[in-house]
Parts: sequence; C-alpha cells; structure tokens
Amino acid sequence: MEVARTAFAADGLDLPVREIARRAGMGVATVYRHFPSREDLIAAVLAEQVARCEEEMRAALADPDSRRALRDTILRFAERQVRDRGLNEALLGSHAAGAAFTEQRRAHAEAFAELVERARRDGAIRREVSVEDTRIALRAISSFRILPAERASFAIPRLTDLLLNGVLELFPHTGDVLDVQRE
Repeated sequence: MEVARTAFAADGLDLPVREIARRAGMGVATVYRHFPSREDLIAAVLAEQVARCEEEMRAALADPDSRRALRDTILRFAERQVRDRGLNEALLGSHAAGAAFTEQRRAHAEAFAELVERARRDGAIRREVSVEDTRIALRAISSFRILPAERASFAIPRLTDLLLNGVLELFPHTGDVLDVQRE
C-alpha cells in the first residue's frame, strides 16, 4: 500500500500495476492477490488518504488554539498539493475514482468552515475574511498542482505564505503578521 500510495501520489492513478509491483519488489500476481483489480488498489489508497485527512481534521477541531488549527490545516493542504499530486487530482478533480469520496469531501468542507468560523469568533483571522474567501484561497493553492513538480514545489508554499498573511489577523502582542517561512 505504501509503495502504491507514493507511486500514485507522484505519478498519477494511470500508473500500471506492473510498475507498482516492480517498485515494491514483488510480482504482479502478489498485488492482484491482495487487490483483485486495479480499481480496488486505487480505492484502497484513496480511502487511506481520506482517512488520514479525516483524522487530521478531527485533531484540528479539537485544538483549542483556533489560529494554529486553521493555519496548520491550510499548510497541510498546501503540502499535499506538492507531495500527493496524483491522489489529489483524483480526490479533488474529475477522476472517476474520486467520486466514491463525495460525502467525505463534503464533511471535510463543513469541518473546514467550522475551523474558519471558530477562528473568526476568536479574532484569529481578519473579520472581513469569509469562509468562501478561505475556500477560494484553497482553490488557488490547489490550482498550482498543474505546474511541473519543481515549479509547484516553490510556488505552492510561497502562495500559501501570501494567503496566510492575508487571512490571519495581526499578532496582538507584536503587530506583525505571521511569517510562515520562519516556523
């Protein structure tokens, strides 16, 4: 599973099972013994990815520091755009394999909205920033996954820094905006 996750993340879901088996150092028949079809392997990898996201979202909602919870959620989202390109294309794009996770994506969106609203109530984000504004920011970050990997590796973190500085409220004790690159 780990080899398949890494391979699909880097090279997309069209990667042949034979190549995944080769990278895992096993025969194709072994892979098919565990996953009767290519679609079963893809579904298992995507389910694992979605479960990881759900776990992280639960942790963010449980974090008493709404600023940190929102900031870390946005940073993890951005990191996945670089690291898990192929998986994100399936989950966020139009790949048929992602359709099975529509309800989970909806639940993630609702939890994210709750994070944003809580951060607004706590004064952690600028008052004029709406949930929709933060969703636009996430869409802007995810749109960079179409860039070549080396350009996306630079552009996505930079865009994330800019967006976080635009969304998060000034630090009350210093008046400085968050410098994401130093953390």
